[in-house]
Amino acid sequence: MPTYNKLVRDKIPHMITAQGKESSLRILEPEEYKQALRMKLLEEAEEYFETAKDQDALEELADMLEVIRALAEVHGANAAELDKLRADKAEARGGFRERVFLIDVDEAEI
Repeated sequence: MPTYNKLVRDKIPHMITAQGKESSLRILEPEEYKQALRMKLLEEAEEYFETAKDQDALEELADMLEVIRALAEVHGANAAELDKLRADKAEARGGFRERVFLIDVDEAEI
């Protein structure tokens, strides 16, 4: 019997039961949940870096987005508030569409 010990999407236990299988699970305490979400984001990022196809990459990005939205709620914001923060930062500092790669900055005063 495989042991997972990881956060899963809400419907996974129902899907396991629908397949005629049994599972053990528990509901995490708030601080455990926050830490599990952080680990899940890392797991999803690693899966993203392992992809070779665009569709697989998009699916991993969608998974990361779901985890990021849950983390936003843990930190006291909803998805709309998080997106507003993103948009505000993009307005003030720009995005990444222009593919600018900073090499160095000369710190000497002129």
